[in-house]
Amino acid sequence: MNETRNDEELMLAYAAGDIAAFENLYARHRGPLYRFISRGLSPRSSADDCFQETWGRVIQARERYRPEAKFSTWLYQIAQRLMIDQYRRQRTQISLDDEDAPMPLSEDEQAQPDQHLGRFEEARRLQMALAELPDEQRIVLQLRLEQELSLEAIGEITGVGRETVKSRLRYAMDKLRARLQP
Repeated sequence: MNETRNDEELMLAYAAGDIAAFENLYARHRGPLYRFISRGLSPRSSADDCFQETWGRVIQARERYRPEAKFSTWLYQIAQRLMIDQYRRQRTQISLDDEDAPMPLSEDEQAQPDQHLGRFEEARRLQMALAELPDEQRIVLQLRLEQELSLEAIGEITGVGRETVKSRLRYAMDKLRARLQP
Protein backbone atom coordinates (compact mmCIF):
# COMPACT_ATOMS: atom_id res chain seq x y z
CA MET A 1 0.00 0.00 0.00
CA ASN A 2 2.88 2.42 0.73
CA GLU A 3 4.06 2.09 -2.86
CA THR A 4 0.89 3.75 -4.16
CA ARG A 5 1.03 6.76 -1.85
CA ASN A 6 2.91 9.89 -2.85
CA ASP A 7 5.80 11.24 -0.79
CA GLU A 8 3.71 13.80 1.03
CA GLU A 9 1.17 11.17 2.11
CA LEU A 10 3.98 8.90 3.26
CA MET A 11 5.54 11.67 5.34
CA LEU A 12 2.21 12.46 6.97
CA ALA A 13 1.71 8.76 7.69
CA TYR A 14 5.19 8.61 9.21
CA ALA A 15 4.36 11.62 11.40
CA ALA A 16 1.33 9.65 12.60
CA GLY A 17 3.57 6.72 13.58
CA ASP A 18 3.78 4.56 10.44
CA ILE A 19 7.43 3.45 10.40
CA ALA A 20 6.95 1.56 7.12
CA ALA A 21 6.04 4.89 5.46
CA PHE A 22 9.42 6.32 6.48
CA GLU A 23 11.22 3.23 5.20
CA ASN A 24 9.49 3.70 1.85
CA LEU A 25 10.46 7.39 1.69
CA TYR A 26 14.04 6.53 2.57
CA ALA A 27 14.19 3.82 -0.11
CA ARG A 28 12.81 6.25 -2.73
CA HIS A 29 15.16 9.13 -2.00
CA ARG A 30 18.38 7.73 -0.51
CA GLY A 31 20.23 7.21 -3.81
CA PRO A 32 19.53 10.55 -5.48
CA LEU A 33 20.01 12.45 -2.23
CA TYR A 34 23.31 10.76 -1.46
CA ARG A 35 24.61 11.43 -4.98
CA PHE A 36 23.64 15.09 -4.67
CA ILE A 37 25.41 15.47 -1.33
CA SER A 38 28.47 13.38 -2.17
CA ARG A 39 29.15 15.32 -5.36
CA GLY A 40 29.01 18.55 -3.44
CA LEU A 41 31.05 17.63 -0.38
CA SER A 42 34.47 16.12 0.04
CA PRO A 43 35.88 14.11 1.74
CA ARG A 44 33.49 11.21 1.71
CA SER A 45 33.10 11.33 5.49
CA SER A 46 31.68 14.87 5.25
CA ALA A 47 29.14 13.71 2.69
CA ASP A 48 28.20 10.73 4.84
CA ASP A 49 27.74 12.98 7.87
CA CYS A 50 25.61 15.45 5.90
CA PHE A 51 23.48 12.62 4.48
CA GLN A 52 22.84 11.23 7.97
CA GLU A 53 22.15 14.68 9.37
CA THR A 54 19.63 15.37 6.59
CA TRP A 55 17.65 12.25 7.45
CA GLY A 56 18.02 13.05 11.14
CA ARG A 57 16.43 16.44 10.52
CA VAL A 58 13.59 14.78 8.58
CA ILE A 59 12.96 12.49 11.55
CA GLN A 60 13.11 15.40 14.04
CA ALA A 61 10.70 17.49 11.98
CA ARG A 62 8.15 14.76 11.22
CA GLU A 63 5.51 16.13 13.56
CA ARG A 64 5.93 19.68 12.22
CA TYR A 65 5.92 18.64 8.54
CA ARG A 66 3.27 20.33 6.40
CA PRO A 67 2.93 19.41 2.71
CA GLU A 68 3.16 23.00 1.48
CA ALA A 69 5.72 21.96 -1.15
CA LYS A 70 6.77 18.64 -2.59
CA PHE A 71 8.50 16.38 -0.09
CA SER A 72 11.56 16.14 -2.34
CA THR A 73 11.84 19.94 -2.42
CA TRP A 74 11.70 20.06 1.37
CA LEU A 75 14.26 17.23 1.63
CA TYR A 76 16.72 18.93 -0.74
CA GLN A 77 16.28 22.24 1.08
CA ILE A 78 17.42 20.56 4.28
CA ALA A 79 20.40 18.98 2.52
CA GLN A 80 21.31 22.22 0.75
CA ARG A 81 21.34 24.19 4.01
CA LEU A 82 23.52 21.59 5.70
CA MET A 83 25.90 21.59 2.74
CA ILE A 84 26.22 25.37 2.86
CA ASP A 85 26.95 25.14 6.59
CA GLN A 86 29.69 22.62 5.80
CA TYR A 87 31.11 24.85 3.04
CA ARG A 88 31.29 27.72 5.46
CA ARG A 89 33.00 25.65 8.17
CA GLN A 90 35.66 24.38 5.87
CA ARG A 91 36.11 25.26 2.24
CA THR A 92 36.16 21.87 0.57
CA GLN A 93 39.07 20.55 -1.38
CA ILE A 94 38.37 17.88 -3.98
CA SER A 95 40.29 14.76 -3.08
CA LEU A 96 41.07 12.45 -5.94
CA ASP A 97 43.04 10.16 -3.65
CA ASP A 98 39.97 8.76 -1.90
CA GLU A 99 41.06 5.28 -0.87
CA ASP A 100 37.45 4.19 -0.52
CA ALA A 101 36.75 4.76 -4.21
CA PRO A 102 39.45 3.17 -6.34
CA MET A 103 39.10 3.62 -10.07
CA PRO A 104 39.00 0.22 -11.77
CA LEU A 105 40.77 0.07 -15.10
CA SER A 106 39.21 -1.61 -18.09
CA GLU A 107 41.33 -3.80 -20.35
CA ASP A 108 41.53 -0.95 -22.88
CA GLU A 109 42.70 1.47 -20.19
CA GLN A 110 45.31 -0.99 -18.97
CA ALA A 111 46.57 -1.44 -22.52
CA GLN A 112 46.63 2.32 -23.23
CA PRO A 113 47.69 4.15 -20.05
CA ASP A 114 48.17 7.46 -21.89
CA GLN A 115 44.48 7.62 -22.78
CA HIS A 116 43.47 6.67 -19.24
CA LEU A 117 45.74 9.37 -17.85
CA GLY A 118 44.19 11.90 -20.22
CA ARG A 119 40.66 11.07 -19.06
CA PHE A 120 41.81 11.16 -15.44
CA GLU A 121 43.32 14.61 -15.94
CA GLU A 122 40.12 15.85 -17.62
CA ALA A 123 38.03 14.58 -14.71
CA ARG A 124 40.45 16.17 -12.26
CA ARG A 125 40.28 19.53 -14.05
CA LEU A 126 36.47 19.39 -14.03
CA GLN A 127 36.34 18.54 -10.32
CA MET A 128 38.78 21.33 -9.50
CA ALA A 129 36.76 23.79 -11.60
CA LEU A 130 33.54 22.75 -9.86
CA ALA A 131 35.18 23.18 -6.45
CA GLU A 132 36.16 26.74 -7.38
CA LEU A 133 32.58 27.78 -8.17
CA PRO A 134 30.77 29.85 -5.57
CA ASP A 135 28.53 27.68 -3.40
CA GLU A 136 25.29 29.09 -4.85
CA GLN A 137 26.38 28.37 -8.42
CA ARG A 138 27.69 24.88 -7.66
CA ILE A 139 24.46 23.86 -5.92
CA VAL A 140 22.13 25.04 -8.70
CA LEU A 141 24.36 23.37 -11.29
CA GLN A 142 24.25 20.08 -9.37
CA LEU A 143 20.49 20.23 -8.94
CA ARG A 144 19.99 20.93 -12.65
CA LEU A 145 22.49 18.47 -14.14
CA GLU A 146 22.44 15.63 -11.64
CA GLN A 147 18.89 15.71 -10.32
CA GLU A 148 17.40 17.10 -13.56
CA LEU A 149 15.17 19.47 -11.62
CA SER A 150 13.28 22.30 -13.24
CA LEU A 151 14.32 25.90 -12.70
CA GLU A 152 11.23 26.38 -10.55
CA ALA A 153 12.04 23.38 -8.34
CA ILE A 154 15.63 24.58 -7.93
CA GLY A 155 14.29 28.00 -6.98
CA GLU A 156 12.07 26.46 -4.32
CA ILE A 157 14.97 24.46 -2.88
CA THR A 158 17.42 27.35 -2.85
CA GLY A 159 14.90 30.03 -1.92
CA VAL A 160 15.49 32.22 -4.96
CA GLY A 161 13.49 33.13 -8.04
CA ARG A 162 13.56 31.42 -11.42
CA GLU A 163 15.57 34.21 -13.04
CA THR A 164 18.19 34.06 -10.28
CA VAL A 165 18.51 30.31 -10.85
CA LYS A 166 18.97 30.92 -14.59
CA SER A 167 21.59 33.57 -13.88
CA ARG A 168 23.52 31.33 -11.48
CA LEU A 169 23.46 28.49 -13.99
CA ARG A 170 24.70 30.75 -16.77
CA TYR A 171 27.54 32.16 -14.64
CA ALA A 172 28.51 28.66 -13.48
CA MET A 173 28.66 27.35 -17.05
CA ASP A 174 30.62 30.40 -18.21
CA LYS A 175 33.17 29.91 -15.41
CA LEU A 176 33.49 26.21 -16.18
CA ARG A 177 34.02 26.86 -19.88
CA ALA A 178 36.66 29.50 -19.18
CA ARG A 179 38.44 27.30 -16.65
CA LEU A 180 38.41 24.17 -18.82
CA GLN A 181 39.57 25.71 -22.09
CA PRO A 182 43.01 24.42 -23.08
